[in-house]
Amino acid sequence: MQNVFLKEDCDKFIARINELKIDSQPLWGKMAVDQMLAHSNVTYEMVYDNIHPKPNVLMKFLLRLLAKNKVVSETPYPRHLSTAPQFIIKGDCNFESEKDRLISYIVKTQELGEKEFEGKESLSFGKLNAREWNNMFAKHLDHHFKQFGV
Repeated sequence: MQNVFLKEDCDKFIARINELKIDSQPLWGKMAVDQMLAHSNVTYEMVYDNIHPKPNVLMKFLLRLLAKNKVVSETPYPRHLSTAPQFIIKGDCNFESEKDRLISYIVKTQELGEKEFEGKESLSFGKLNAREWNNMFAKHLDHHFKQFGV
């Protein structure tokens, strides 16, 4: 698995983003490429932008119990995985803007580094270690880049 805290690996993610075109078509799923980029930004928005509501205590408990291990493990996501409501992007998005935002988030995460994420609180899963944060970021990006053939 690539490491979002290593510049070389982030450069590879960014190179894959730069292979995307406004008319890139998915190999599976329903999202258009602009929606996929916006969808990929949601993970980072939850860390940096405080624009998504925190789940209530019951929902957080259920997420930790039912979803956390699938999200933070190294096991790749299967195709056609259900999407959590806050990650569903409807309508058109600005391809270039979403692409630039995603690259900025990747660079920011790499520059902040592993230490910043060790024990950092996740909105949905509670405290995660840096390896879990890496797995969550890296496999989500990889899943959607493969979805679009890059």
